[in-house]
Amino acid sequence: MARAKRAKIKDKWRAKKWLVVKAPTAFGGNPVAYIPSTDDKTTIGRVVETTLFDILRQDPQHYSIKLYFQVDSIEGDIAQTVLAMHEYSREYLRSMVRRGSSYIRLIKNYNTRDQAVVRVHTVIFTHSRVNTSKKHAIRHLTDEVITKKMSELTYNQFVQEAVLGKIASDIYNAAKKIHHLRHVGISKTKLMKKPSIIVEETTTPFRAEPETPEPTETAVEEEVEEIEEVPAEVEEEVEEIETLEAEAEEPAAA
Repeated sequence: MARAKRAKIKDKWRAKKWLVVKAPTAFGGNPVAYIPSTDDKTTIGRVVETTLFDILRQDPQHYSIKLYFQVDSIEGDIAQTVLAMHEYSREYLRSMVRRGSSYIRLIKNYNTRDQAVVRVHTVIFTHSRVNTSKKHAIRHLTDEVITKKMSELTYNQFVQEAVLGKIASDIYNAAKKIHHLRHVGISKTKLMKKPSIIVEETTTPFRAEPETPEPTETAVEEEVEEIEEVPAEVEEEVEEIETLEAEAEEPAAA
């Protein structure tokens, strides 16, 4: 009786090639990951997650800032990317919430100079509670600062300044006249529509700066101590933040 021939097992990994995923030029243009690929067409659109610390390797606090690079084009074994999204980690955002302070948020879509549409999440924490009118004034001023920035910057320039804290610093300097602020940050950006026109741009050296100036001794004394156990009302506020941001999400347009 003749033996049945064994079917040849094809090693799929041998057919794959490894691609070097590079960060956009706005983030240094250095390799951030290596990914396997069998077809360039199916690889375009893949997202690689990393942190700001992995890019800068300076401040351990940068571990709390997540970066999501999306493969935009492939040349040989090099995959070029665009920043699809960045966000604070959930734990970092939770650590910002303190008893006796107010939380002000602004979520809005903006157009950059090269016609990209970006959803920007801004968070502002105060040292003490503020009334509704002051919250409205701070939110309005924040919108003005971001709108002005967007009209001057391309997408790459904007996300660089947003992630590195430059825009948050501008908001802080403008809004601190209304009330004493503890933290200002761009907690999340998401690319809703890619740039549609080409604009000549110059990139600045990739270097992080504090999102808000270091507090003075007086400010430190006024700051409410962080408690070990998060109270129920604070838990509810954090959940409200996360719920609002989740509801605001929409699929990104190509």
